[in-house]
Amino acid sequence: MRLKTLCLLLIVMGSFACSQSNAPAPAAHDSRSHDFFSFANTDQFVAEHLQLELTIDFDTEQLYGSATLVMRRLDPAATEIILDSRDLMIQGASFESASGELATAEFRFGKSHDVLGTPVLITVPPDFGSAAQLSLKIDYRTSPTATALQWLPPELTTGGKHPLLFSQSQAIHARSWVPLQDTPAVRITYDASIQTPPELMAVMSANNDPDTARDGSYEFEMPQPIPPYLLALSVGNYYFAPIGEQTGVYAEPELLDAAAFEFADTQAMLDTAEAMFGPYAWERYDLLILPPSFPYGGMENPRLSFLTPSLLAGDRSLVSVVAHELAHSWSGNLVTNATWRDGWLNEGWTSYLELRLMEVLYSKERAAEENVLGYRELLLDFEQVAPDFQALAPRFETGDPDDFQGTIHYHKGNLFLQYLENAFGRDRFDEFIAAYFDEHAFGTITSEAFLDYLDDKLLSAYPGKVSRTQAEQWLYEPGLPDAAVIPASATLDEAAELAALFSQGEIDIADIPAADWSPQALVHFINSLDADLAGDKLKELDATLGLSDTRNAEIGRTWFIQVAKRQYRPAYAKLEEHLNRFGRGRLVQPVYQALVENGADADLARNMFERARRLYHPVTITSIQRVLQPGTPD
Repeated sequence: MRLKTLCLLLIVMGSFACSQSNAPAPAAHDSRSHDFFSFANTDQFVAEHLQLELTIDFDTEQLYGSATLVMRRLDPAATEIILDSRDLMIQGASFESASGELATAEFRFGKSHDVLGTPVLITVPPDFGSAAQLSLKIDYRTSPTATALQWLPPELTTGGKHPLLFSQSQAIHARSWVPLQDTPAVRITYDASIQTPPELMAVMSANNDPDTARDGSYEFEMPQPIPPYLLALSVGNYYFAPIGEQTGVYAEPELLDAAAFEFADTQAMLDTAEAMFGPYAWERYDLLILPPSFPYGGMENPRLSFLTPSLLAGDRSLVSVVAHELAHSWSGNLVTNATWRDGWLNEGWTSYLELRLMEVLYSKERAAEENVLGYRELLLDFEQVAPDFQALAPRFETGDPDDFQGTIHYHKGNLFLQYLENAFGRDRFDEFIAAYFDEHAFGTITSEAFLDYLDDKLLSAYPGKVSRTQAEQWLYEPGLPDAAVIPASATLDEAAELAALFSQGEIDIADIPAADWSPQALVHFINSLDADLAGDKLKELDATLGLSDTRNAEIGRTWFIQVAKRQYRPAYAKLEEHLNRFGRGRLVQPVYQALVENGADADLARNMFERARRLYHPVTITSIQRVLQPGTPD
């Protein structure tokens, strides 16, 4: 492994040093939680603030500089701090006392792990005794293969003239660009000084100034404590366009106008969310449009959501992703899952809040359509995910937190909260929501702590509606409980009925009112076609509805999954164009999977992947390799 090689190299080189603001205080660590995906000894030392001083080097594809962690000692007898790292080249470590005294620190690497990386063990100098607070500075460089960082040459950007860098720290990738306690159980404030090429702009999950000078030197501050997976950085040829008083969008100039149009409702979303969920705690809410290789639809980095350009459909039909990332400002960013086993507390809550926003801002039917599509994805996940991981809060001690439940924690979590709303009534449940966010603000929470809170505020307070046993069934058992509220949509029911009639030859293509449908209805129509639909029918659909040439990425995803499943080879050239156009895992991984599983195209899928691989982020590459195995390196 690369990490073991790196450790040996550092030993040979002698690199071991051997022989603020008014932000709320981080909440106390929940003693019932244990994060199996972090080496950090958070029961002995807890980081409270991070100071970054980093230079961006596009030539070597590295960050270099220092990270200073202000840490609180919980155990007076503890003398060793353990941090998470992955492929970091650490060049030195030192401590600074409250009086300014400096002391070189001895450090060593522990045993590497394929998923978790490598622990860094730093010895606290004897002179620091049992100091309650310690300042630990680490000088380091990142690796060009850091899993959180993607370095794009100019030709892979929209403008084609400047390089670009972006980070993706969730779930446990922050450790590949900062040595720290990489667990959501710890919340830190941070400030940063970032040096870039003078023609480029740096932005972070912090207080970005839309009027900042483009001079290659940027200062940031995040005064609210955040979990490490929300550390985010991007550097590129970015410009800013305002949307509202608190909102705006950063993008390459070639995309700026399109992005400002597509996301024009962002300020209205923010205003509506505040009215529904309570005060917005992060001051500004801006958007950053990244290149197509960004592996997700969006990432809820506080103050600055990172978004895929695949949302730029031209008709604002995919803005539910923005609603989702904005909702994370409450569920996830304000109140955070204590471990990745509790991820539904971030994503399930956020999926529920997203639908509530869509209902108010657009329509109940639009929200219902989104809800039904999510439910259908959940049923597919139940077919592919092992029963042990179908629980909302499964036993989760091994594996990779990037990929263990599919979308179950999103959609099953949403249905659990809809079930509670239905049982207790929306008004009463809204009171519960407001109290939940207020009482747990800037803290972390486990599934068990949530269950206790739910029991106290609703289950026991209003007996006879939902028992604790019924709630525990959602958290700890596979599948869906019998009492789950199954989503329904009149427009999607119509689309499914017409798909059946068309498949059976009872209606013609001219009888399908696709021009009047939402993109969600068209997606449902495609998914509802008979499995043995003849090739001439597929050709007719494609020619009439323009499915292979659609600008809507969700329609394209749905169509090309069906193209691959049905081995409809006339559309394979367009299918490969789709795989090369997008790097978002959701849009491409299922297409590769459908090719692999159709019984004839596994080798073709691998060949397509090798041609497209350089366009993908490491997170997307890993997810695709899982479905291509055996036959591809991991």
